Amino acid sequence: MRRILLAALLAATSFTAANAGDLLIHGGPIHTGVEAKPTAEAVLVRDDRILFVGDLKAAKAKAAKDVRDIDLKGAAAYPGFVDAHAHLTGIGLRELTLNLDQTKSLAELVATVKAYAAAHPDGAIYGRGWIETHWPEKRFPTKADLDAAAPGRIIVLGRSDGHASVASTAALAKAGVTATTTAPAGGKILLGADGQPDGMLIDHAQSLIADVIPPPSEALKREALRKAGALYAARGWTGLDNMSVMADDLALLRDEAAKGAFHIRVDNYMDPSGAAEVLSKGPQTDATGLIRTRGIKLYMDGALGSRGAALLEPYSDAEGLGLQLTPQDKGLALMKQAKAVNAQVAMHAIGDRGNRMTLDWFEQSLGGDTKARWRIEHSQIVADTDVPRFAKLGVIASMQPSHAIGDLYFAPARLGQARLHEGYRWKDFLNAGVVVAAGSDAPVEVGDPRIEFYAAVYRHGLDGFANADWHLEEAVTRAEALKMLTLAPAYAVFRDKELGTLEAGKKADLTAFDKDFMTIEPKEILTAQPVLTVVDGKVVFSR
Repeated sequence: MRRILLAALLAATSFTAANAGDLLIHGGPIHTGVEAKPTAEAVLVRDDRILFVGDLKAAKAKAAKDVRDIDLKGAAAYPGFVDAHAHLTGIGLRELTLNLDQTKSLAELVATVKAYAAAHPDGAIYGRGWIETHWPEKRFPTKADLDAAAPGRIIVLGRSDGHASVASTAALAKAGVTATTTAPAGGKILLGADGQPDGMLIDHAQSLIADVIPPPSEALKREALRKAGALYAARGWTGLDNMSVMADDLALLRDEAAKGAFHIRVDNYMDPSGAAEVLSKGPQTDATGLIRTRGIKLYMDGALGSRGAALLEPYSDAEGLGLQLTPQDKGLALMKQAKAVNAQVAMHAIGDRGNRMTLDWFEQSLGGDTKARWRIEHSQIVADTDVPRFAKLGVIASMQPSHAIGDLYFAPARLGQARLHEGYRWKDFLNAGVVVAAGSDAPVEVGDPRIEFYAAVYRHGLDGFANADWHLEEAVTRAEALKMLTLAPAYAVFRDKELGTLEAGKKADLTAFDKDFMTIEPKEILTAQPVLTVVDGKVVFSR
């Protein structure tokens, strides 16, 4: 599937990014996202705005003589799909480096690294995307596995969630990590039976090997940004919320957009190290209108899979309560700065303790302001008593449906049956009046709107598997899923008045697929092909 999509995105880059006057889109079901009028025959676009939504005859009467007619030929159109949580540079770099997200076993990982090492005989090896929870070996990789694949080579391979890495013996030696090395706060160095580091570094312990792999060059990062933008347009995304952004990456992204080399919307939430501008000036928008800076991204805890998520009670399959990654004094100080300039705070929280602490800190920092639209990224495991607090405080639950259909293979072991219902509770949030903005967390996940929609409405694995542990009652309706991927992300970045639905006067962002997500069988959603992506009235992808 990746090869097909990459071929499609290369074709998409041939489109110019100039306003084309009027666009008349018709010829298939058009889902507006407006409850009072959920469907229409046609959408008429003039420059960057929607001029009319309704019946085809009326749309034609309003269109200019030189209107560009786009016949969907049965394809279904929707408001522009927006990935409410992703990592743009990482998405591009995944396509340009050793991509391990399809690795199905530890043996395959070793074989893949061995082949890559043979093809690239010089220099350090970096890759990302592996996740061991589906592997038949049922364990983390170790330095011994990497050493067997490429003896003597410096190798660092990041887990898909970004919260753990495995390093080879040579990499550990270069970083000076030994049995006497103390893990930094919020991190853990896993040890083997011999008492020596086994290669696995959890959360902040990854900083110990940060200098082992040379950082990507400016040229490579520019290529990664362009690749990611084109890939996302080819998948049907019209925008994304870009998390944990470094200042130099933001500068490059603004420059690429100014050059006309980047065509989808990006709302940026800065890493604290690069947040000086937004914390002093507040939210910013570039000259193209595509690249905006909304606020800061913080981390409360780690990930569930690597047992770094902060839990109220110990893990069911291991000792410990997880990790707190941001000290309270630092977190509250940053929140105070953000609040002073109306910048948003997006806080990563996975575990029920992590989510509770985040809500506590938000409540203390907001001082009764329920209109700030601060966000909890993932909102993954939430205690019953904390669900209504999201709505009470005006906090957005920024969630990734695909996390559930991956994590639920191992979450029962981590959490135990008694608290498993706390996980991935989209329907509970919606019933409590909470805004749920859906995303993918790519490159942790694939970054495909079809997968996110499928997961939200069906809550089964990609192979169709589910059991009683998966709490299928948390699946949402098609209309709710559409809102989670369109209007809710617009609301989450203060753009719901101009984006998120197909209505006259709003910005002309639109996505179309060759199958209708609102009516087809869930498994068919995964095979639908994106056929049209429009941003600001410009066709940025067409199949």
